[in-house]
Amino acid sequence: MGATASCGHQREALAAEVLRQGRKLRVRVRGASMLPMLRPGDIAEIEACSLRDAAPGDIVLALRDSRFFLHRLVASCDGGFLARGDSMPVADPRYSANALLGKLARIHRAGKVIETLGLDPWSRVVGKICCYSGLARQIVLRHADPTPAPGMGGVPPAPLPSDDGDCEGV
Repeated sequence: MGATASCGHQREALAAEVLRQGRKLRVRVRGASMLPMLRPGDIAEIEACSLRDAAPGDIVLALRDSRFFLHRLVASCDGGFLARGDSMPVADPRYSANALLGKLARIHRAGKVIETLGLDPWSRVVGKICCYSGLARQIVLRHADPTPAPGMGGVPPAPLPSDDGDCEGV
């Protein structure tokens, strides 16, 4: 294991410990899996929470294999949960309950603070289009307004089909 990999693992472990102590954490968004809600370069402010404090539709921070995933909670399962990026075609593999470190409280983008109000139904539609269209993804990344349009908030995402019988859908 190289020095860079070791440093990255230590950084994730330290961040996880900060949240487990009930403190807040800010992380820079790197990927496009949560377009259009979260964009590369956004700063996501995470508040500590447990699985029982998170509800389907919340954007949660999970740790797996020394990597953070900031995806939308889809369902709680026996001993774990399912999450999915808004612009991803399928849910992530099941996480254990202790992999959930916190949930998104607010977004810092282009000098503005955006309070998260829940899922804007149009965000999920645009995310689905971005999932299957590279051109749509490029348009969202290039021409997106630095602040999201006011959403309806609190509307959970549609349930995922699952062959796992012990997961509660949304």
